[in-house]
Amino acid sequence: MTLATDHAVCAAVLDRSGSSFALPIRLLPQGKRQGTTALYAFCRRADDIVDDARDPRAASAELDGFERRLRAALAGDIVDDPVLRAVADTARRFAIPPASLFDIVDGVRMDLEPRGFETFHDLEEYCRRVASAVGIASIHVWGFSRPAALSAAHACGLAFQLTNILRDVSEDRDRGRLYFAREDLQACGCTADDVAAGGERPELARLATLYVERAAACFRDAARLDRLLTTDGRIVFRAMYGGYHAVFKAVRRAGTAIFASRVRPPRAVLLARTLAGVVVGPRP
Repeated sequence: MTLATDHAVCAAVLDRSGSSFALPIRLLPQGKRQGTTALYAFCRRADDIVDDARDPRAASAELDGFERRLRAALAGDIVDDPVLRAVADTARRFAIPPASLFDIVDGVRMDLEPRGFETFHDLEEYCRRVASAVGIASIHVWGFSRPAALSAAHACGLAFQLTNILRDVSEDRDRGRLYFAREDLQACGCTADDVAAGGERPELARLATLYVERAAACFRDAARLDRLLTTDGRIVFRAMYGGYHAVFKAVRRAGTAIFASRVRPPRAVLLARTLAGVVVGPRP
């Protein structure tokens, strides 16, 4: 198989995903679009190993094999996975730090045996691996002007992942996962059982508000990435920021309803905010 075929496999993964990232990625010129799509397919493959797992031990072994093949592909060895061949090609062409790719694998591995998070710092470390590492890899493809872009990309990853956490409370509960730090539960006067039960309780309102405020601060910090990217990168960043910020605003309006069901704005609103983001830039 050729590299063109490998990248076509990654494009098919993105097309099947229904991801809100698909439109922003299409705004990139071909080479950067191809590289960003390879990153998306790599993350999707790692996520699916864990999310589709019925047996954690088997999934752990599969993830170990995935990581070994990634390491081999990055070293220039021949591997039998077109997605890994494509992401290794992308890493070489755009000088992506290999550590960011391994961080992503380590992050999804944390979901195999969820133990929860004692402190918000622990949760932030998880977010750094599963989200900020993706942002850091992506801006190497898009192009950036100063090292300050790396910390802004971390803030962006944290903003997006906190939004995911708030949006997906009910779905994560059904998977036996809880992404609120225990110290925050205690500070707000609630327990994991209270989160599972839901309801319009003041303790849950305090918890939701705490995480909404943290996410809002991260969106404000992430907005500075707009002036640190190349023109190509700025366009795709604005689109992703606009779409995710629309989800965040829906979550913020929902309040304690996030503990009952998944909250998401209508697709038309999401598309409008994505396109508006390209025109006007990030508005935290």
